[in-house]
Amino acid sequence: MPVILATDLVVFFIVACVLYIAFKAYGDNYVSTIWKELKRRPLTLVSIFLLALYLSVATADSIRWRDSIKDPDGNDTISEAGKKLYSPKALSLLDRTLSGLRSNTEKSFSAPLATLQFTKETIELEGGTRVRDYPPLKYPSTHLFGTDKVGGDVFFAAVKGIRTGIVIGTGATIIMIPFAIFFGVMAGFFGGRVDDLIQYIYTTLSSIPGVLLIVAFMLIFGTEGYQGGLITDKDLIYGFFVPNDRLFWLCLILGITSWTGLCRLIRGETLKLRELEYVQAARAFGVPKLIIAYRHIVPNILHLALITFVLLFSDLVLAEAVLSYLGIGVGPETGSWGNMINTARLELSREPVVWWNLVAAFVFMFALVLPANIFADAIRDALDPRLRKGGK
Repeated sequence: MPVILATDLVVFFIVACVLYIAFKAYGDNYVSTIWKELKRRPLTLVSIFLLALYLSVATADSIRWRDSIKDPDGNDTISEAGKKLYSPKALSLLDRTLSGLRSNTEKSFSAPLATLQFTKETIELEGGTRVRDYPPLKYPSTHLFGTDKVGGDVFFAAVKGIRTGIVIGTGATIIMIPFAIFFGVMAGFFGGRVDDLIQYIYTTLSSIPGVLLIVAFMLIFGTEGYQGGLITDKDLIYGFFVPNDRLFWLCLILGITSWTGLCRLIRGETLKLRELEYVQAARAFGVPKLIIAYRHIVPNILHLALITFVLLFSDLVLAEAVLSYLGIGVGPETGSWGNMINTARLELSREPVVWWNLVAAFVFMFALVLPANIFADAIRDALDPRLRKGGK
């Protein structure tokens, strides 16, 4: 039985957009011109490859289904109402692909690629003698980043955090950009009382500390619903869709609280564009204001939205890590780099220090945020016609 979370729709939307852009890149259009500029930079191509790899992992982790419960004879279990019973654990395609890493657990901590457990235990030798020593691992030299306190593979936990990072970085930005474009264009183009009202709204919103808004919102809406882990019947509608997802609420509040900066930028750009000759000519011919804004203003501010989209992606990925560290991010059973950092906080204070949980989260975050910033810089240069002509 397939299971679709509300945040899975974000991942599927990203994949659809990427496929559409890739299709357009092989024609004779504006997208193909930008692609030709990007291909000239080897570092940008490496960044695109890493981002595509992360997106592939997030997509594999968003395709999940529940297996039917089998009886001792291997047949499907049927309820008294005549319905087939399914396991409450929905395993994704990524979980099934990396089933070895998911199931090969140890008893407790183990260092990266170690053969012995990290902590000593009382071991009984063949002669009956008991000694305090490091016991051997069940799966020696197989844990790239070691294991955590309950013996889970840290590398697998870091891979599971990729989907959360992609959803937060992209989902919140997708929610934020329409707000910023609509209010920014309306404020800059119409001016007057409309401009005053919108400025009052985003100035008031930006004056409130974002963390306080996020905490209040998550305490109201994010305490119920699917927190990660097992899925119950009350979480499902139509038998397969989970609308009340804590990660979705986190994307929503981050998007609502992050649009003010871009809105202010778009408003200033719109104030400049509305005074240009082709806009004044459209007004002189009696074209309605909304049509002028749609046809002449919005297309000329989309480059700001595109560049801001990629730049804010990195900030939101880091914001999720901070919020999960504070305990107001995603659920504890959801794969998250912030949860890993929060766990590492206590592990760094023990002796000997368990450092690999923190390092694994840092490496995976670094490998996502750095390529995203390099790609954003390349997109900015490709959109600048002066740089495309070789200008400095």
